Amino acid sequence: MTRLIAVLIVLFAASPAAAAETRVAVAANFAEPAKAIAARFKARTGHDAILSFGSSGQFYAQIANGAPYEVFLSADRERPEKAEAEGLGVAGSRFTYAIGRLVLYSKTPGLVYGRAAVLSQGRFQKLAIADPRTAPYGVAAVETMKKLRVYDALQPRLVQGTSITQAYQFVETGAAEVGFVAASQLIGVKGGSRWVVPASDHTPIDQQAVLLKTGANSAAARAFIRFLKGPEARAIIQRYGYEVR
Repeated sequence: MTRLIAVLIVLFAASPAAAAETRVAVAANFAEPAKAIAARFKARTGHDAILSFGSSGQFYAQIANGAPYEVFLSADRERPEKAEAEGLGVAGSRFTYAIGRLVLYSKTPGLVYGRAAVLSQGRFQKLAIADPRTAPYGVAAVETMKKLRVYDALQPRLVQGTSITQAYQFVETGAAEVGFVAASQLIGVKGGSRWVVPASDHTPIDQQAVLLKTGANSAAARAFIRFLKGPEARAIIQRYGYEVR
């Protein structure tokens, strides 16, 4: 009987219900809420979400070339849609996990005011944005400047970060006096000056997630997707300045 119990214990420990891990590619703007969500996910399920952060475009290229991510949290809807269409994502698993907000920000008090009047007045040397070729927040920044009819005049002053994280770092380090950043990056940041860009000034930043084919049979990956849709994760997402549906 003792031997039978020992065998059952070993079989249970090796069962699919045992704690596992999943590799998650996360858009740079979502780094902090993703860390908080992963911690709660671990506490609730025992599974580990191994997070990697970067630009959505770079992640998609890596995924298309066989990178072993199981879940993709993009900063747009275009790339998850493409992943589904090209057979990289599990059909029907795609959903909007957050809606991002764009902010024009400066560490200098009073520099940013009104409807971004600083952009037309040009009282700065450098303006930081994320690279629009790979980062959806960069696309939104360009669309906003075009709507305000200042893009052509500002092009010589633009400094592009590979991701929204680097764009924010340019402003924080003084490499640019002003920059378009994600609202989530400014949670808890005091001082400076900022303008929250109206959502109508650019294409909505619908941030979508998709379960990748590499994670189709992963209990941890599927559990992470379920958790991301749940009330605990949604509360964290809203706490970091995003909207949810």
